Amino acid sequence: MPATRTPKQAKEWLAQQGKTVQEFAREHGLDPFTCYQVLSGAKKGQRGESHRAAVLLGIKEGVVADAPDQYGRRKTDIGTVIPK
Repeated sequence: MPATRTPKQAKEWLAQQGKTVQEFAREHGLDPFTCYQVLSGAKKGQRGESHRAAVLLGIKEGVVADAPDQYGRRKTDIGTVIPK
């Protein structure tokens, strides 16, 4: 994953991929409203689902306990660190 993005850069990243926030949320098992809140800055992504959304959007570095397969998750992993 690239270096940490700003919320604006995360929105542009989604647009470059041709994805809506709804599609991104569905792909990652997130609540779309939470994703919108993280992208708007209403939620900072400190814990819970907003943390997971912020990490997967690249807005912050962190650990996601149930990262998608594209990050190399194995069944034996307890948590996955998603680097810069």
